[in-house]
Amino acid sequence: MSGKEMAKNRGMGQENIEDASLAEINGSVEVPTTGGFLRKLMAWSGPGALVAVGYMDPGNWITSIVGGAQYHYLLLSVVLISSLIAMLLQYMAAKLGIVAQKDLAQMTRDSTNKAVGWLLWIMTELAIMATDMAEVIGAAIAIHLLFGLPLLWGVLITAADVLLLLLLMKLGFRKIEAIVATLILVILGIFLYMAILAKPDMGAAAINLVPHKEVLHHSQLMLALGIVGATVMPHNLYLHSSISQTRQVKRDKKSIKEALKFTAWDSNIQLTGAFIVNALLLIVGAALFFGHGSDLEAFGDLFNALNNREIVGAIASPFLSMLFAIALLASGQNSTITGTLTAQIIMEGYTTLRMPMWLQRLVTRGLALVPIIIFTIIFGATEGALDQLLVYSQVFLSVALPFSMFPLIYFTSSAKFMGEFKNNAWAKWTGYTVAIVLTILNIKLIIDTLAPLF
Repeated sequence: MSGKEMAKNRGMGQENIEDASLAEINGSVEVPTTGGFLRKLMAWSGPGALVAVGYMDPGNWITSIVGGAQYHYLLLSVVLISSLIAMLLQYMAAKLGIVAQKDLAQMTRDSTNKAVGWLLWIMTELAIMATDMAEVIGAAIAIHLLFGLPLLWGVLITAADVLLLLLLMKLGFRKIEAIVATLILVILGIFLYMAILAKPDMGAAAINLVPHKEVLHHSQLMLALGIVGATVMPHNLYLHSSISQTRQVKRDKKSIKEALKFTAWDSNIQLTGAFIVNALLLIVGAALFFGHGSDLEAFGDLFNALNNREIVGAIASPFLSMLFAIALLASGQNSTITGTLTAQIIMEGYTTLRMPMWLQRLVTRGLALVPIIIFTIIFGATEGALDQLLVYSQVFLSVALPFSMFPLIYFTSSAKFMGEFKNNAWAKWTGYTVAIVLTILNIKLIIDTLAPLF
C-alpha cells in the first residue's frame, strides 16, 4: 500500500492527500500501538537522524575545530548551548507537522499574502542554495584530499549525486533513515577514535561545559557566534516539520500525545549525538592543535596536520588523515540527502508547484554549482578560495534564520493552529528570547564578516 493510500485510510484530515507535505512518503511508516517503550521508540526513530545531519555538516567543522585550536576547551559551553537551542526549535518544528499536519512552508504560505509568501520563498530558496554550497564544497574538498583530483573536478563530480536520493527513495523512507544513521555512526566513530588517540584533558573539557566570562572577549565571542551560526540552520526547521509526518498517527488526543512524546525522544537523542560529534571536533582541535596549530583554518590544513608529527606528535599518520577525509565525505553525502528533501518541501510548500524530483534536484544543485564554479575560476581552484566561499554561505544562512524561527514559534504558540497542543508560556517566551538573541548575534556576525570587503 502506498503512503498516499495509507494516509487516506487513516483519515489524516487533509482535504486532498496530494496537498500533504512530501506526499509520496507522508504517513508511509507504520508504528505499533501496543508493546513496550523501546519497541515504540525504534519505530519512531529516524526523522531525528536526518535532522541531526544539519547540525554536523561541513559548515560546522571548521568553526568547531578552529575553536579548539585557538581557545582550547573554552567554547565547549557554546556548543552545548547551541545544541539545547536546537532541541527546543526542532521539537517545535516536529510538533507543527504532527499537530497541524502541515510543514512550515505550507503554514507560512497559508498565513501570508501572496507577495510576502513569494518573498519568503525566494529567501528560503537562497538559503537552500547556500546549504547546498556547503555540501558541495565539503564533498569536493574530501574528494580532492582522498583521490588527488583537482577541486574543480570534485565540484563537478558532486553534481552526480543528484541521482542519489532518487535511487534511495525507491527503497523506502526507513531505508533512507538507516543509511543516514549509519553515516552518522561512521562520523561519530572516526572522531571518537581521533579523540581517544589525542588524549584530551577531559577534566578541563567538562569544566568548560559551563560558560566562562572569557567567552565574551571580542575574538572569542566572534568565533562563538560562528559556532552558533553554523549550528542552528533554517532548512532543518522546514525538514523536521515535514518528515515528522511520515509516521501514521490517528487523530485522537491520546495518539497525538504519544506521537509528540516519541518524536521528542527521537529528536533529542539524535541531537545529543550531533552535540557529541561537534564537541569531539572541538576537543580534537584543542588536544591536537592548541598552542602549535592555531593558524589551521582550512580542511586541507587539518588533513595535512594529521600526518605531521611536528604538529600532532607520534599519532600522526596518513591513515588518520584519510579517516578525516572519509568523515568529511560522509558528512557531505548525508547533507545531500537532507538538502534534497528540504528543497522539495520548500518549493511545494511555498508555491504548490510540483515537478519531478530529478528536475527539482537538478535545478537546485545547478544553481548552487554556478557560483562555486565562477568563484573557483575567478579566484583560483584552490581550497582556500572554497573555504572562504563556505564561510560566506554560512553568513547567508544567518540572514535567513529569523525568517524561519519567528514564524515557527508564532505558529506553535497559537491555539488557532495547535489547539491544546500549543507551546506553554515557558517554551513560547524562551523561544522568542532565543530567536531575538540569535538574530542580534547573527547581525553582528554578518557585519564583522563582511566588513573587510568594504
